Amino acid sequence: MNKREGEGWSRRNVEAAQERDVHANPSSAVIAAFKVFQQELDSRHDKYERLVKISRDITIESKRAIFLLHRVINVPNAEGVLKEAEGKLDGVRQKIGQIAEELRGEDIYQFHRAFTPGIQEYVEAVSFLHYIRHRSLISLEEINARLVFMNTENSDPKGSAEAPPSGALVLTFQVTPADYLLGVADLTGELMRLCIGSVGNGDIDTPFQLSQFLRQIHDGFSYIGNTGPYEVSKKLHTLRQSLGKVEDACYTLRVRGSEIPKHMLADVFCSRTTHMDTEEGVV
Repeated sequence: MNKREGEGWSRRNVEAAQERDVHANPSSAVIAAFKVFQQELDSRHDKYERLVKISRDITIESKRAIFLLHRVINVPNAEGVLKEAEGKLDGVRQKIGQIAEELRGEDIYQFHRAFTPGIQEYVEAVSFLHYIRHRSLISLEEINARLVFMNTENSDPKGSAEAPPSGALVLTFQVTPADYLLGVADLTGELMRLCIGSVGNGDIDTPFQLSQFLRQIHDGFSYIGNTGPYEVSKKLHTLRQSLGKVEDACYTLRVRGSEIPKHMLADVFCSRTTHMDTEEGVV
């Protein structure tokens, strides 16, 4: 069947369906039941599409916060950058509040695929900020504690730690363990970039700290193995790549650090990283 025949067949099907609608008995119980099914499916589809759009906004704003956080190694006032990033993440949490509103009374796993990319990006951004400030990994409980929202008829949902006023509806959003793990796995790539940027600024201590931290994350993911979600095992390969690049940077610093001027270290690491990526692509 060629394209023109296919279009003709589709048009005939539409015309036949319209003819059936004309001759169908509107008072039939079967027709009424299927009208209800149609409305329910349309409602769920519209909700799914709204969640996809909110997830895209969350992804964009989270990436902007991550790009901003990479500036902490280049500016004298790092706290100002951290506060600006925190402000961006507050806006992201308001978007997550919209997801919580959409999912009120719904099964979260029916719509999980619609918003999981945005939630993973948010976990990556907030864990990156937490590491820069505290040099530790944020827990799932700490992330979920910030995702409590108050919703009233005259205001949008906003995260708040204060007692809700009378008549306010408290909404919560719980990041799933799988989304948390996937976000942490993506965090390792940002830490690898932070390592290379720190070396370029003459900071030779941060790469060794990052190496230890990434090794601990890698060991934790290794305990999960193949028992976790399928996506986690896929991210493990990228995690190992990031760890290998950071360890290679530490090796170069330890062995050849005294031979290479500090302002040239970043160029050396970038060239070695490109060489490693080329070899991995060939394999």
